[in-house]
Amino acid sequence: MRPTFRPLPAFTPFIVVTVVHLVAIAVGSPGLVGATKPLLMPALLVALVLALPERRSPLLLWGGLALVFSWLGDVLLQNPGDIGFLLGMGAFGLAHLAYIALYLGPMRTRRVPAWGVILAVVWWASMVAALALWLGGLLVPVAVYGLVLGAAAVCALATRPLVAVGAAVFLVSDTLLALDRFLPGFSVLELDLAIMLAYCLGQGLIIAGVVTIARRRAGFANAGQLWATALESEPGSI
Repeated sequence: MRPTFRPLPAFTPFIVVTVVHLVAIAVGSPGLVGATKPLLMPALLVALVLALPERRSPLLLWGGLALVFSWLGDVLLQNPGDIGFLLGMGAFGLAHLAYIALYLGPMRTRRVPAWGVILAVVWWASMVAALALWLGGLLVPVAVYGLVLGAAAVCALATRPLVAVGAAVFLVSDTLLALDRFLPGFSVLELDLAIMLAYCLGQGLIIAGVVTIARRRAGFANAGQLWATALESEPGSI
């Protein structure tokens, strides 16, 4: 077991970048929004690497891949037009596939519940029905992405509650994004802020759940207290 950081200091860069990014959205600073968005997932990847007890771990492999593809999606979606959107959506699709491998592999603790599958099918069918008239040539790729996104949220139900909640919040973020982009007349107060808040919170909860499970399996006494103070001593941790 290698020396590790406690979760709180490991996640601090991600928390700081997230807060700055959300404040930039709230005050209407597009330059700062554009500068901080590409830093979100790298900061979360740093947290994952620092807080995991083992580097040679399928948790790091699949979690790290999911974050790298998410970062790529963030960058590509900043490009205007359908091409940037399709490439960004494809990168996020790969991120969700990596998460599915994580949920059904090293993170799995139970069977996927039938009610979760039913809810995901209802959500997917409702979204396709609501957006089909407005998607045009994007109907098939958006529908396929929706299947992968819904599958990831369902598969997360086979893991711990923290991870499942994170995956559900991630789904909320993408749902709002799709409705905002394609459904005429759709409006929610501070929509951009809500989308990014849900995105950052969802990703953060997923990775926090990964770290919690890894530390519990490694025998850390404070594994269930993810945000324990960094000042308390713990063998093998910083």
